Amino acid sequence: MAVVEVTDATFQSEVVASEKPVLVDCWADWCMPCKAIAPSLDQLSNEMADQITITKLNVDQNQATAQGLNVRNLPTLMIFKGGAPVAMLAGAQPKSSIKSWIERNI
Repeated sequence: MAVVEVTDATFQSEVVASEKPVLVDCWADWCMPCKAIAPSLDQLSNEMADQITITKLNVDQNQATAQGLNVRNLPTLMIFKGGAPVAMLAGAQPKSSIKSWIERNI
């Protein structure tokens, strides 16, 4: 399953209302570490499609949601379950670390 782009307008329906756990990747075009982890997230979205939906939120284009989530560093990864954030991981991480973090928190 491909990574889903979420916006201020779709965050509620795609993330908060989801029956399945959702990872939100808070990123920006100018953030090089964000671009560095993108291929890992693409791979994990396919490998773990049965367990979690992986989404991307461009913080520059969706400032209301980013501020509501208190995003302070990029990239910031957040896992939502039952409509609420349950885990956060800041900074670029290797794919294996991201996968382990997801498995511990879903």
